[in-house]
Formats: sequence, structure tokens, C-alpha cells
Amino acid sequence: MKKLLLLFILAANFALAQMPDISNAWLNNSKPYIGTIGTKGQELKLKINISEQNKKNDQEYFVSGYSLVDTNYAKFEGTITISKYKDSKKQGTVFGEYELAEENKGKHSGVFKGRFVYNFKWNRKTEKVEGQYIELIGDWKSYDGSLTF
Repeated sequence: MKKLLLLFILAANFALAQMPDISNAWLNNSKPYIGTIGTKGQELKLKINISEQNKKNDQEYFVSGYSLVDTNYAKFEGTITISKYKDSKKQGTVFGEYELAEENKGKHSGVFKGRFVYNFKWNRKTEKVEGQYIELIGDWKSYDGSLTF
């Protein structure tokens, strides 16, 4: 009986320690992430249209969307994985890694890979994010290996 009770307590703690589903955060309020790529600082837009939490690993999210650099438009799919979370009373910070693979459409298609930092302010009364800032830091490499940014 004691073993069964201990097993039940451990299972309950595990269930309560699950990462909340923050898949909506990656959608960025339906706005693209805007940054730069390359030595010339070309504008890069990444728009995530779909974001789902992995049911087997609550620290991982499956995402899909598109990238746009100049006139090069490509759909992508990938993962965002949380590695660390810091919480204070009014602000939270999430650290992790991402990998986004574009459709293979030739020389200007490849993989975005790197790390991210997501800062947000949490309103405890409304239980909503009031301000957020996401920084993606990484590289892009073409599938044929001829281009790297």
C-alpha cells in the first residue's frame, strides 16, 4: 500500500510539473519576426502560422510558416525547444533552440538553426502576457552547402 501511495504522489508531481502550453507565443500575434541576414543586412521576415506543443515532450513545439528575404519566399517546418525557464513575479524569460527547415527549392533554400531568448511580462490579474520580446540568434545554411549566413 505504501508503494502504491508513493507511486501516486510521484505521478501527481510529474503531472503538475508539466510545462504550460505557450504555443500561441510563437505565433507573435500574427506578425512576422523581422530581422537581418547576411553581411549586407538584408531584411528577413519569418512568419509562424502554426504552432503546436509536442504531446510527448512538453518542452518542444512543432511550428510551420514561411520565410521571406528580398523576393525569395519559402515555406518551412521545424521545432522550437525550451531548455531553460526563469521566472520572477512580473517577468519571465525562456531560453532554447530552434531549427526551421525550408522547402528545398534550389540554391536559396536551407535551414535556420540557432538559439532564442523570449522575455515576457505576465499580468497576474488578467492572466495574460502584456509585453513580449523574442530574439532569434543563429545561422542559415543552404541545402547544397554553397551559402551560409
